[in-house]
Amino acid sequence: MQVQDDSKPYDSINITPMLDLAYVLLVIFILMTTASVQGLTMNLPKPSNKPSTEQHEVKIVQVQEGGSMLMNGMGVSIAELESQLNAAKARDPKFSVMIKGDARAPYAGIIAVVDLVTRLEIENVGLVTSRIGT
Repeated sequence: MQVQDDSKPYDSINITPMLDLAYVLLVIFILMTTASVQGLTMNLPKPSNKPSTEQHEVKIVQVQEGGSMLMNGMGVSIAELESQLNAAKARDPKFSVMIKGDARAPYAGIIAVVDLVTRLEIENVGLVTSRIGT
């Protein structure tokens, strides 16, 4: 009769429970990462074959390097910008707002303008990526 010695080391390790734990943690990290990503809701234009004959007012809002703002070349504060955009919306509900940020402008200033435009429910919004006119 052979007696089993408990002090003898195991010659193999079962790694299945460790792999199960690793897979569960991987799934948790994937779910938490994708759940925390937020974005902006944007209404994209629909394509059309006929050219538009409507002419609407365009307001260009620039956020400069120091955080100051210009609307059509005139310096404004965020409160003045809100009142001018409200007045423009009262005149023409389909007017457009183009937002242009300097490369060294604080990102928070651009987001403040985007939030303002969203709060005022202005539908025609664009982000300028190159020079407007000459």
